[in-house]
Amino acid sequence: MENEVAKCECCGLKEECTQEYIGEVKEKFNGRWLCGLCAEAVGDEALRGNKKSKRPFGVDEAVKAHMSFCRKFRANPAVRVADGMKQMLRKMSGDLSPSTT
Repeated sequence: MENEVAKCECCGLKEECTQEYIGEVKEKFNGRWLCGLCAEAVGDEALRGNKKSKRPFGVDEAVKAHMSFCRKFRANPAVRVADGMKQMLRKMSGDLSPSTT
């Protein structure tokens, strides 16, 4: 099966994927392709839902909420992923001091 580059509609991260996988992801998110990190975040957003009405979000509402969040941080998605991993590793190691890089 041939691979193609898919771009996340939330953060802009690009991944090389099979057409079958791209189709599966788009099916889950109503025609939008999301990277794995954004897909997880959308899932969390859907569970969190609307705090005012105390009901879960539908897929479209959760994707829109996460896309809005991503627009606030327009840095290179690869840099954001690396920063997130760095923060996670610091928390796991108990080092909560701010980065000097």
